[in-house]
Amino acid sequence: MAMKDYSDEFRADAVALYESTPGATYKSIAADLGINRATLREWVLRDRERRGVTAGAARPAARPTAVASGDPDERVRRLEARVAELEASERKLATERDILRKAAKYFAGGDELVSRFQFVHDHRNTYEVKRLCQVLDVNRSSYYKWLAGAGARAARKHEDRVLADEISEIHGESGGAYGSPRVTAELREKGHAVNEKRVARIMRTFSIAGIRLRRRIRTTVPDPASGQVADLFGRDFTAPEPGRKLMGDITYLPLQGGKFLYLATVLDCFSRKIVGWSIADHMRTDLVVDALRMAASTRGSLDGAVFHSDHGAQYGSRAYAGLCDQLKVTRSMGAVGTSADNAACESFHASLKRETLQGAPDYGDADTCRRTVFAWLTRYNTRRRHSANGHLSPDAYERRHHTAKLTLAA
Repeated sequence: MAMKDYSDEFRADAVALYESTPGATYKSIAADLGINRATLREWVLRDRERRGVTAGAARPAARPTAVASGDPDERVRRLEARVAELEASERKLATERDILRKAAKYFAGGDELVSRFQFVHDHRNTYEVKRLCQVLDVNRSSYYKWLAGAGARAARKHEDRVLADEISEIHGESGGAYGSPRVTAELREKGHAVNEKRVARIMRTFSIAGIRLRRRIRTTVPDPASGQVADLFGRDFTAPEPGRKLMGDITYLPLQGGKFLYLATVLDCFSRKIVGWSIADHMRTDLVVDALRMAASTRGSLDGAVFHSDHGAQYGSRAYAGLCDQLKVTRSMGAVGTSADNAACESFHASLKRETLQGAPDYGDADTCRRTVFAWLTRYNTRRRHSANGHLSPDAYERRHHTAKLTLAA
């Protein structure tokens, strides 16, 4: 059942998404959000009226077209010049795309700057060196300096390979226990004038690692005041009907400057639809409470549903348990520190970050992060095809299910 009563937060995010998307139309944004075009337009106009902004000033105006000359021949010459300019620009962009496509495999690992130089060197007979350096954002003089040092690099590489053989021998004799400090001491005892940084670098390069005890970092901290909650899922993330089995989790959304926002989601196991979510700058219980309340509003009722989560303090709190009781939701929890017991949510959050960050280290500022994640979440439900649904979107998968039920009932 579609959500009829939209929260103030949802309306504000929808308006912000429309106003901040250049060239967007009410129809395209409304389709992504799964709402009516007229509804979105009404929200936008009300917001503009509240802010005292006119329709013309609300969004950046289109670039004014230059006034055409009255001379037809002159107009033709200008148009031909403009066409030639656009064609040249297109050829330039096509060349850049071709270069970047070919360069992608060079940047899979290792030193990215060295990979760029190597790519320029390998393709210098296909494209101009100047053009390659411009597209890959490297200095031509730096490339030629790198090229001039090829002989010295080859000699160092050979020396490293010889030293790696000795390191491997020492490492093997220690039963695989020695790390770089002890390996360095052994080498020095054998007469090698070598520092630990070089040894550590070579060990990393040749995948030689000593035994190291790691301190476990707990990311899920149970609430000691909460009682035991059984695992009612048993890693079965399927459901025969919408609203029967729900899952929830919290993930970090990295911002610039090392800051974070936090996203709590509620996922319906039947269609993998995100029926509830909440974004905040904290991880208090209110975060997961707001997400579950949205899920209840989306579905109309969660009476009889089972909600599965990890043992995070938010999900084990008395306040959250009380809300579940109020909504007649049965709680379920996996084992502590076992991500496989919450795999569907883990996979969803991984997809969200992969497709929204697209390799970037963070989302930038908080407002950009909110808009980006909000747009992706709504589009995920309405348009994004999901492999678990036979490559239908969650909404389309549920519509097909409801249609099939009505057909059988008739």
